[in-house]
Amino acid sequence: MPAPATWQTAKPNQPLARIALSAGHVVSNPRADISPMRDVAIDFEATQRFRDYLWDLGLGVAEAMDTAQRGMGLNWPSAQILIRNTVESAKARPGAVVFSGVGTDHIDPAGASLDAVLKAYSEQLSFVQGIGGRVILMASRALVRAARSPADYVEVYRRVLAEADQPVILHWLGDMFDPALAGYWGHHDVAAAMDTCLGMIADNAKKIDGIKISLLDEKHEIAMRRRLPSTVKMYTGDDFNYPELIAGDEQGFSHALLGIFDAIAPAASAALLALGNENRAAGTKAFREILDPTVALSRELFRAPTQYYKTGIVFLAYLNGHQDHFTMLGAQQGARSILHLSRVFRLAASIGLFADPARAADRMRRILALHGME
Repeated sequence: MPAPATWQTAKPNQPLARIALSAGHVVSNPRADISPMRDVAIDFEATQRFRDYLWDLGLGVAEAMDTAQRGMGLNWPSAQILIRNTVESAKARPGAVVFSGVGTDHIDPAGASLDAVLKAYSEQLSFVQGIGGRVILMASRALVRAARSPADYVEVYRRVLAEADQPVILHWLGDMFDPALAGYWGHHDVAAAMDTCLGMIADNAKKIDGIKISLLDEKHEIAMRRRLPSTVKMYTGDDFNYPELIAGDEQGFSHALLGIFDAIAPAASAALLALGNENRAAGTKAFREILDPTVALSRELFRAPTQYYKTGIVFLAYLNGHQDHFTMLGAQQGARSILHLSRVFRLAASIGLFADPARAADRMRRILALHGME
């Protein structure tokens, strides 16, 4: 078993070379007497401890916008508690960054009208802004069902953004993460969808901090990044190609809003700290040396069907001691095979991701035993 990596990580509130938000996972409560595929029970204390861990590494938190749990186990009433807890905790920590997901997941997409979509967005937006939170405007399954043209998307976003009291981060999520979002922006062709999205951004740039795109194709992200208004940031959501997108090129770079940063938080912190080296070439080299070896793990975690990537993320949190069980909202601990989990274990071990290798190995043996593999 390889020894833990000795990364030099950032301190809390230490400036990093890029804005880096981690879509932190939610810790379920395995002792709650519920129907786990229908009801929600969260261990809010353990969940907050993980957010503190991310902040201690200099990373920000993207709260309640995890696409593998929001709408797949994490309902809006529970998300409200989660958002309130995290926003209030951030206020007590100077420099702690948190953006929270605002969507329409509390309404049924079937039969939804554009007015219902607007009302749903407005309700969630009002809640987050009412407690002093910053917003990530999530893609809407209901909008896909209600929209009849690209113009409908543009009008809904214009009206929602008009209510924002601070610039928001948009989120364009590909159908590999959520099949119900196929055809977003009124097009199945990515280039046409991008044109519609960019036109909307140009018209509302003062209301937009940036956009996260999760299409798992670096060419699309780079093309869009080069066409954004100068005041609008690109946040990579590409869990396959994040090192090169964050490092950037002569024409720009991406910030980060990533699910993989939950699992590789110390490596992400150390890499982004190194990237800030005054010697740009040396900083980029050190950044890539730390982050490139994590890509194989990320590609395994996010392999198709990608919407179940959180199973491996929470599995690693269990192995690494961030929680004392391997159960998930929606019983999604059963969404991946034991062979997948074994590959995740080996890849994480190979890059020194386990702070306590003996504990990780012992917990892996327990999981194997549960699957009849003594």
